[in-house]
Amino acid sequence: MKTFLTVLSAFLLIALIGYQALIFFMTRPAAELSAGPTISLTQGDIQSGIDRKDSGIFLFNGIPYAAAPVGDLRWRPPAPAPVWKGLRDGRAFGPECLQRRTGSAEFYSDIVKGLGLSWATQKLVAALYRNAPPPQESEDCLYLNVRTGNLENEELQPVMVWLHGGSHQTGSGSSEIYQDNGLVRNGVVLVTINYRLGPFGYMAHPALSADDPRGVSGNYGLLDQIAALEWVRDNIRAFGGDPSNVTVFGESAGAQSVSELMAAPDSRGLFHKGILQSGASTYNTNILDAAIPGRLSMHQAGINFLQGIADTDADAAMLRSIPGPVLIDQIANHPEFRDYLLPTADGVVIPEIIGAAIMQGNISGVPVLAGYNGDEGTLFYDEINAPTVLQVPFPDQHTARLQTLYDIYGREDGDVLVAAYGLQSEQNYTAGAIDMLGDDLFGVHMRYLAKSLNQMGQPSWLYQFNRLPLSKKQTLGAFHAAEISFVFDSHSPFLERTVADDELTVAMGQYWANFAKTGDPNGSGLPEWQQYDPETDFWLTFNPEIIPANGLRATKLDILERTLQQRIIDAVAATQTEPWPGA
Repeated sequence: MKTFLTVLSAFLLIALIGYQALIFFMTRPAAELSAGPTISLTQGDIQSGIDRKDSGIFLFNGIPYAAAPVGDLRWRPPAPAPVWKGLRDGRAFGPECLQRRTGSAEFYSDIVKGLGLSWATQKLVAALYRNAPPPQESEDCLYLNVRTGNLENEELQPVMVWLHGGSHQTGSGSSEIYQDNGLVRNGVVLVTINYRLGPFGYMAHPALSADDPRGVSGNYGLLDQIAALEWVRDNIRAFGGDPSNVTVFGESAGAQSVSELMAAPDSRGLFHKGILQSGASTYNTNILDAAIPGRLSMHQAGINFLQGIADTDADAAMLRSIPGPVLIDQIANHPEFRDYLLPTADGVVIPEIIGAAIMQGNISGVPVLAGYNGDEGTLFYDEINAPTVLQVPFPDQHTARLQTLYDIYGREDGDVLVAAYGLQSEQNYTAGAIDMLGDDLFGVHMRYLAKSLNQMGQPSWLYQFNRLPLSKKQTLGAFHAAEISFVFDSHSPFLERTVADDELTVAMGQYWANFAKTGDPNGSGLPEWQQYDPETDFWLTFNPEIIPANGLRATKLDILERTLQQRIIDAVAATQTEPWPGA
């Protein structure tokens, strides 16, 4: 049997493919921008663009927040941002970070069908997908975008910094689904960023560590995020933003990034609140120079990854000379390396396994809003083919499936899970397994973080997004990433929506913006959202009606949480000779 850790490759692959398809599908055509006001930064002057449907909101796109990480700067912490001469045009985005583009037409077709679209709409969307121009991409990609309606007001507005998803391997802060004005209309300054991805952002190697003043490697994507937050601290006043009131928020890998920033000492004081939509890095056990059962050290993983394109004794200069496209192609040659394209516990940038940091309260004590979607498992089940990320493959024969579940969880907890998820019936097994997988991938991690913050005396609020696609033929449910268009008010023209959807969009935008403003999502005219307390276990559900819930999936999540805790303890214990205080 494979371990939880090896199933990450399936999870990361499906998420990687899914983001390329989902973000394209949920995106609307980019609005044409006319020239707007010019502002002066220490780097130079930049002219904004004006969104024609919102003339009071100004867009400053493609701003470099660090030097281009190319040549000798590849696989180094981000260097200071460049200055420019003349007037920079802020209407154009910078290039996306170099990434692997899987382009799975079959997976994309499954998404479109799963949404229950008509035959004609499916054909139209498929044609648009096939004929869409390829995005501009480069290793020179450390750019951010600012969207503000507060250039002329003396009172500064809170800042929200968005970290995109895509399994730390794909995506961009310039994706059109993130470029809307819903949050800005609620009185915040919005920043979206690119950060290094895949091997450029997360590969570690002994030669790179030897060449680093702190003796570590990997975590370059995380260091980019920190550099972007430093740029916000130093420059956001020019856009009407308050550097002392910054919220980082993200979805999937972007939400994981928020938890990673919470565990990174270098980020302290750069942000003051966090929003995590479907993700926290409590499962990540990447360790720089130590192996645990079933898991390579990140140093060894980097050596293995470069087999065939670099000598085992290659120095850092030789590694930096490898062409970028060769590194991208190498991922296809070593698909197991996808498991390792995540941040690393290196003792410096991330001092310890993030799950252990959360367990012991060794994270930034900031208010958090967190949650996940009711049907997260629908986009992942066909690839993982199991109700849990703990052990695969699950047998095809139903009785053997249940026995595998009992082998993992024991008879008592197994009985509870089988009954709670309806797994005892072969006819209903798949639906229950999909439900359980979503809880194991996402739900348990969100609640676990909220519990840890509660023990630290820090407030948090939990939600579950349950709005379904409207088509009666839909099979995806409230799928992974479905909430993004409600948060940003960036709905796809291909998806039908109702007055209730518009009302939910307004409410979610207000909750998110209120949280950014005050550290509390509640506000006038909104249903009360109680602060999380393990005793009441309060969640707010978006259905699209906003409905309070106590003890949401509590019995299920309790069992999954115990297993998660043991997984963290076992991972830490495998690297230590002295007893770990968290055990």
